[in-house]
Amino acid sequence: MTSWRTAAVSLLSFSSGLPFGLVMIAVPDWMASSGVSISVVGLITLAQAPWAFKVLWSPLMDRYAPPWLGRRRGWAAVAQVALFALTLMLAGVGHRPETPWVVAALAFAIAFASASQDIAVDAYAVDVLRPEEQGAAVGARIALYRAALFTSGGLAITLAAAWSWPAVNACLAFLYLLALLVTWRAPEPERTVPAPASLRSAVWEPFLGFLARHRALEILAFVVFYKFSDQLAQALIRPFLGQMGYSAFDRGFALATVGLAATLLGTFLGGFFTTLIGLGHSLWLFGFLQTFSNAGYVILAGSPLNVPLMYAATGFEMLTSGMGTGAFSVLLLRMTQKRFSATQYALFSSLFGLPRLVAGPLSGFLVEAVGWRTFFLLTLVFGVPGMVLLARFVPLGVREPVFTLEAHRRREPLAPAGLALRGVAGGVAAAAVGALCVVTIAALKAMRDGGGRFDLGRAVGSMVHPTGAEWLTLAGVGVLGLLTGLFTAAAVAARRGGGEDLVEDET
Repeated sequence: MTSWRTAAVSLLSFSSGLPFGLVMIAVPDWMASSGVSISVVGLITLAQAPWAFKVLWSPLMDRYAPPWLGRRRGWAAVAQVALFALTLMLAGVGHRPETPWVVAALAFAIAFASASQDIAVDAYAVDVLRPEEQGAAVGARIALYRAALFTSGGLAITLAAAWSWPAVNACLAFLYLLALLVTWRAPEPERTVPAPASLRSAVWEPFLGFLARHRALEILAFVVFYKFSDQLAQALIRPFLGQMGYSAFDRGFALATVGLAATLLGTFLGGFFTTLIGLGHSLWLFGFLQTFSNAGYVILAGSPLNVPLMYAATGFEMLTSGMGTGAFSVLLLRMTQKRFSATQYALFSSLFGLPRLVAGPLSGFLVEAVGWRTFFLLTLVFGVPGMVLLARFVPLGVREPVFTLEAHRRREPLAPAGLALRGVAGGVAAAAVGALCVVTIAALKAMRDGGGRFDLGRAVGSMVHPTGAEWLTLAGVGVLGLLTGLFTAAAVAARRGGGEDLVEDET
């Protein structure tokens, strides 16, 4: 660690990973082993919603501050106290499987507190780290986050068999007190940046401040596409190895041991090299490597059973994926404006996660259409758009990206009503496209699983009258429309000279 700042940011990432592993891994296993029906267990997984939609309340955490420890550490402390209390309450449920809805409610509350903690900790990392510390911090943060997932997920399930779930949940709860101690002792940022003057500013100005930058829309597209090739290849890697004839042990060792170790090593190397050779050079080098590494799966798909080759292909792909993630995570820290770090970082991380939502369904249909070998060849092609977009704001040979003000021909600013009209139009269009994609994928999946015809009307009916997890999908379409509407209005305002003072404030 290069400083107490780096250590504090990294240790707080352990606290971020604990509730995610508990809610997403341990609680479903606990409920299933207690005799709760699988349909109810499936509904309990809806507790993940706060992580998906945390951007909605992030402006509140930019605008307001608790009366102690400042804007970032204060909110982190509030969330950690809530996580301690809620996890203790979960321990109090004990061995009573007749109360799954109590467990579900507590899991949802834990997820909400956890998502709020993530907002605060990510914003704190943006605010407190110096540029030369970001690379080391990224690797350590991801390693400790995964260690926390293992602790509250896999290890908790193992210990519960010997100790009982109340004892395990109580132990997990007390870990948040250690996190609270780290938060209390963590240093404040060297530069104090004023909070947005109003809630309206906290919602509007993060969009406007970013979109006033040079090539902002191309940068946003890059955020979406940089790792798309990588995400496509990884979406179906387990069934691919199974269909190739590799045993459950070999698949598990390749992904859970070799793959995990390679990913963590790659993330550390990715962060380290951003400091050594520069962020621009790292994005180019690792972007090429993470795309090229899919060639290992092309070779594997055309070869007879070969366990060492499978380990090598998987390890190399995970290593280069980790390198790309390390450099990309540093880019997100650099792009985020400190004044709006809670909202902007939540937005960027949400955009980064978008391709994962379509990678699985798209990969499945491509594999059925062209086969495994051609599919992995196609993933190499899907890596090209990200590199083309990278060239637009970090030309090859540039050591560090510079985010400057976009030069516009001076035009008359639009009235608020004009901006609102354009925002509504953009939001409605995005929601319509998102809904069409969702129902098309659902209809294709139903056709593939049931062997019947393509029935778009039935998929539309399921979306209009949602049940269970379909509510989360419908809410996601609504949030997509809302955020796109804000982006549209902010982009129009930025094109007419809005947000110039916000960019200058960060330089």
